[in-house]
Amino acid sequence: MKIEELLDEVVESSDGRSSYSQDRQVVRRSKRQDRQVVRVDDAKRALVGAGARILFYPTLLYNVFRNKIQAEFRWWDEIDQYLLLGAVPFPKDVPRLKQLGVGGVITLNEPYETLVPTKLYHAHGIDHLVIPTRDYLFAPSFVDINQAVDFIHKNSSCGRTTYVHCKAGRGRSTTIVLCYLVEYKHMSPAAALEYVRSRRPRVLLAPSQWKAVQEYKQHRLASAAHSPSSGDAVLITKADLEGYRSSCDDDDGGKKNLAIVPRSAGAKLMIARLTCLFASLKVSGGFGPVPRQLTEARAC
Repeated sequence: MKIEELLDEVVESSDGRSSYSQDRQVVRRSKRQDRQVVRVDDAKRALVGAGARILFYPTLLYNVFRNKIQAEFRWWDEIDQYLLLGAVPFPKDVPRLKQLGVGGVITLNEPYETLVPTKLYHAHGIDHLVIPTRDYLFAPSFVDINQAVDFIHKNSSCGRTTYVHCKAGRGRSTTIVLCYLVEYKHMSPAAALEYVRSRRPRVLLAPSQWKAVQEYKQHRLASAAHSPSSGDAVLITKADLEGYRSSCDDDDGGKKNLAIVPRSAGAKLMIARLTCLFASLKVSGGFGPVPRQLTEARAC
């Protein structure tokens, strides 16, 4: 809230009243203006919400009609191997989604525009994340975007597809998909939007939704810059050392704990210990070389 700075000196007027009274009037006017802005925002949100309710079924029927007569007007589109973007599903679509490998659904609709109850998804073994977001001019919050992006990543790490939808699969749901591509496919917002449009040409973001994607990217960059574990790291587990003996083991009683060594913080120490380790590797028993590589484990 903007508050005018009060004067440091008290200037006495001809009638003996302090100039602080004038400053207090300025503050009160500033507060009234802020309350007026809040009321305008609330009124705008309520007006858009009322319009969205009125237009929901007419626009839904329009989308169904176009889907029936235009082959290119698909209800959902594949964005990548484990990600679908599309319009609000009907109950009859749930078995089909399950056949496509969908293990999670993200719903950006408000309750009045949600056609499939959560219990129906659960009956088919599908997780359901609900993020109610008003249509047309509004975007999910940063907290909601983070939750949705993590939900998609968790499913894809387990080989399960996530279906992200709003009413038409154009704005609210596209905002989530773009943020996922920015975070886990390392795309810029512009490149992500161009790619999604190549897969689903009719996507269209409101200014607030595009702003949310850009701010998400900036926030993630800022978080990575201040993260103490940013940069390359080497992950070594007990399982990776199973079947090997090292002269370095004698220094700590043969115990090796899981360790993540940041390159920026302990590069020299990491190189020294790894050199000591691999210089004296011997396969215990007669099993021969262990072919396993260090790979990223799935989240599930």
